[in-house]
Amino acid sequence: MSSAPSRSRVAARLTTAALIRIVLGEVSAGDVVIVDGRSGAGKSTLARELQRQWGGPQKPQLVALDELYPGWDGLAAGAEYAVARVLAPRRTGATARWQQWDWAADRYGPERAVKGDESIILEGSGALTAAAAGFATVRIWLDAPGEVRKRRALTRDGEVYRPHWDRWAAQEEAHIARNDPRGLATHVVELV
Repeated sequence: MSSAPSRSRVAARLTTAALIRIVLGEVSAGDVVIVDGRSGAGKSTLARELQRQWGGPQKPQLVALDELYPGWDGLAAGAEYAVARVLAPRRTGATARWQQWDWAADRYGPERAVKGDESIILEGSGALTAAAAGFATVRIWLDAPGEVRKRRALTRDGEVYRPHWDRWAAQEEAHIARNDPRGLATHVVELV
């Protein structure tokens, strides 16, 4: 586990496959990888593929902040909840326990757990903060042009997301201004 952010390595453009090869060369069992970026940048796709290709006998647990945000105005609260309930218990080797957000019922629902020695990939907008960075071996900031991100996000989530796009984007901008996730990242990548 890293105790402090390291200097960012900037790559202007990489394919997902190239980034995964780089990251897999830097991680080992029990490590935490954080994947952050604005909506539609490719975080979920990268995280799922990284989990799929992770070597060793045990795949990392994928924790998506989409499961932790308490609703459409909850970007910052979801990120804080992830640190408190998913990452912080690892300091003592304790099992992390948290409840998933039930978007339909607008409340927390089923509990999930990850043992303190299991690898974790934490992905989502707002995931990379100073509080979270110290837990992660690899910290990734993904980006893509705004029109590309919006098209991807609305294609993925359709009309459910469309009315919330602007208010969510404002929360992402506040996160970037407050936390400088790009500056905390070990890898800054615009995916192609």
